[in-house]
Amino acid sequence: MNSQEVRRQFLDFFQSKGHLIVPSAPIVLKDDPTLMFNNSGMAQFKEYFLGNATPKSARIADTQKCLRVSGKHNDLEDVGFDTYHHTMFEMLGNWSFGDYFKKEALPWAWEFLTEVLKLDKDRLYVSVFEGNEAENVPFDQEAFDIWKQFVSEDRIILGNKKDNFWEMGDQGPCGPCSEIHIDLRTDEERASVSGRSLVNADHPQVVEIWNNVFMEFNRKADGSLEKLPAQHVDTGMGFERLCMAMQNVTSNYDTDVFTPLIEKVEQITGLKYTSNEVKNVSEEQNKTNIAIRVIVDHVRAVAFAIADGQLPSNTGAGYVIRRILRRAIRYGFTFLGTKEPFIYQLVAVLADQMGEFFPEIKKQQTLVTNVIREEEASFLRTIENGLSKINLHIGLIQGLKEEGAHPEKLISGNLAFELYDTYGFPLDLTELIARENKFSVDIEGFEKNMQEQKTRSRAASEVSTDDWKILVDGNTESFVGYDQTENEVKITRIRKVDSKKDGVLYQIVLDATPFYPEGGGQVGDKGTLVSANESIEIIDTKKENNLILHFAKKLPENLNASFVAKVNTNLRADTSKNHSATHLMHQALRSILGTHVEQKGSLVNPNYLRFDFSHFAKVTDEELQQVEDFVNARIQEQLPLIERRSIPIQQALDEGAMALFGEKYGDHVRAIKFGDSMELCGGIHVSNTADIWSFKIVSEGAVAAGIRRIEAITGDGVRQFFASQEELLSEIKSALKNPQDAVKAVVSLQDENAKLKKQLEALLKEKAKNMKGDLIKELQEINGVQFLAKQVDLNPEGAKDLAYELGNLGTNLFLVLATSEEGKPMLSCYISKELVADKNLNAGQVVRELGKFIQGGGGGQPFFATAGGKNAAGIPEALAKAIDFVK
Repeated sequence: MNSQEVRRQFLDFFQSKGHLIVPSAPIVLKDDPTLMFNNSGMAQFKEYFLGNATPKSARIADTQKCLRVSGKHNDLEDVGFDTYHHTMFEMLGNWSFGDYFKKEALPWAWEFLTEVLKLDKDRLYVSVFEGNEAENVPFDQEAFDIWKQFVSEDRIILGNKKDNFWEMGDQGPCGPCSEIHIDLRTDEERASVSGRSLVNADHPQVVEIWNNVFMEFNRKADGSLEKLPAQHVDTGMGFERLCMAMQNVTSNYDTDVFTPLIEKVEQITGLKYTSNEVKNVSEEQNKTNIAIRVIVDHVRAVAFAIADGQLPSNTGAGYVIRRILRRAIRYGFTFLGTKEPFIYQLVAVLADQMGEFFPEIKKQQTLVTNVIREEEASFLRTIENGLSKINLHIGLIQGLKEEGAHPEKLISGNLAFELYDTYGFPLDLTELIARENKFSVDIEGFEKNMQEQKTRSRAASEVSTDDWKILVDGNTESFVGYDQTENEVKITRIRKVDSKKDGVLYQIVLDATPFYPEGGGQVGDKGTLVSANESIEIIDTKKENNLILHFAKKLPENLNASFVAKVNTNLRADTSKNHSATHLMHQALRSILGTHVEQKGSLVNPNYLRFDFSHFAKVTDEELQQVEDFVNARIQEQLPLIERRSIPIQQALDEGAMALFGEKYGDHVRAIKFGDSMELCGGIHVSNTADIWSFKIVSEGAVAAGIRRIEAITGDGVRQFFASQEELLSEIKSALKNPQDAVKAVVSLQDENAKLKKQLEALLKEKAKNMKGDLIKELQEINGVQFLAKQVDLNPEGAKDLAYELGNLGTNLFLVLATSEEGKPMLSCYISKELVADKNLNAGQVVRELGKFIQGGGGGQPFFATAGGKNAAGIPEALAKAIDFVK
């Protein structure tokens, strides 16, 4: 049974059991402050388990894209080395929200595996929670008794808290679980060693395939458990592992989930992958196998993350995606010999393979391909830079050894960590290069640096969150901010959050808040909470698990009082202008550049708007002007806001509404329309485009391959922009002695400056020639080398000309000239090419070492290099040390 059939059989089975089939949520979580990525099937349903929202069905089933590469669930370093861990994986799941429980969930699981898929019952083992006396959680007798109907007792394993008690996190819903494991070993192996003894023992052929979690408890901040008001079922089955069992193979990578990708890598590299059935492979072949597994796994994670809106970057979720891709690139570079981008070619295979169930990968195929190709090219350049840095280090040490010194052939932990941290250069690649040169790496020093960084990072992100203190029972919270900026409210719950970054803050939940929570690119509202006796400042508003959280530095003295929640209307008005302008600009870009333009990210705050979009060329000045004119024309048309609060999503799409990839939409959506612009959006907008007043683009540039970014301003921001431009023009005119035509005066000044510059260059060249005779007299012969180190009264270009003039005199010149122009020191080193070859001298190495004395650095060619710095006072010492290179 192929993988598509397995997926379909699962969904059809649970649909027949009354489950609503829902699509996978995006792999990237944009509006959940507690998670970067969907790391489990239940992540998109947290609000239902917490009782903060009501699901559209009490029974749901799906296949969810998951990513586990950070935090508590981190499988990254296992990927490639074994046959069953992945970064991205699919989790098949069926869910009950206060509906059915163990007596339905477990028999259905058994029925699906043994009757629908017809897996061999003799290969299956099950586990139940043994209980935990310290937490007053009893042995799961009910699950045990249910399983006894289907399997003998010797196939029921009692599991401890680690294996059979599932928790969402340090706090929140949790409960005992019952796992199903399968033994995929040969009959001979099974006869020799019981599969029971290998369950949860990390055996590659005895693996968990399904986990049925029974949500009964809530873990509180102090670690204690309390009963949930309703019992839920949360199940997750590893799709890739299930396919392995169904296709009679012993590795996930031997299933058709991965074989098409592997075949493409083989075709590109000319290397062969050996399946898990082949035993006793050579060490070289094993390295090839690991590298190919890493690449085909990682491309799935990266491709789907980009398709869902997360571009590689240097921070947050983008950094994680970049790190995954770079791990794949360096495995290809090191073990497959790939020196050019190639991983991007796998995207087409992935789109063909998974496009039916996950249409986003087809829709975003061009963008994903281009982003991965550019990231590959960039990191391969980084690898080359890292190689140069290591080779320089090795060359310096070897040079010192030739001069009779005895430095250890060691790459320092500091250098190894700098390569890793600054350049993304992996430690194992540094070790590989070191071994090739008979060097070693100071691993202990590297680990010390790494631990210090982790400690700093952990301290910076450390957060402790108290339990909610419930003041009003029931799920009564609502948002009234589309219609009101003030409302009489009651506080329904509070909790304290203490973090190293922000200190102590309080999260306040209101019964009917006018405050808009951060989301969809728009920042959260600020304002005040006012009672008869006090006023509390609300510094931010966010949404978590369907609750709108108002952040304050202190709590009201009387939590039970009535309050008036007041939004800062000035900030809200400015933000709404920028948000509405974003919609109009999106329409303009699609009209002017083409319908391939899609929003890929945005930021809307009171000061400006930022808009990322797909486009594969720089937007020209003419096009930017057209966009500006288009938006301002819509402003002049005074288009009224047409808002539809709850429209069926399909109807909205049929009417032409723009939906953004990577966003999670419900069955009913909010549609925002200004003229012909119509988008699905939950944000705050102006009531008429005339309120925007004016629109001005202030910058345009690249964010990633195929992604451009525009920043723009509206309203008062435009007024201030033009006022500052007018002031600047006035200052320029004043500096030019108030000419009638300022542009003509500037052009004249530029022409005059160009003439003077040519004259100055000629004078400096003449000065350098005159200086040449004096410097020849100062040359010293040291060990057969004509040596001179001197500061000269020239600019850096003049010093270069002088160095080349002197270099024409012979074949044994070693020259260091220093200049200091406007307090900025520069060292120029010239070494005759014959000396470079005969004495292994390198001008680049020289200026890097001497550059330290002027607090700078540089480089260049072996025969000529320069170094700039910040400390002109260090020039004498640098010149004094130059002689050491020829002694």
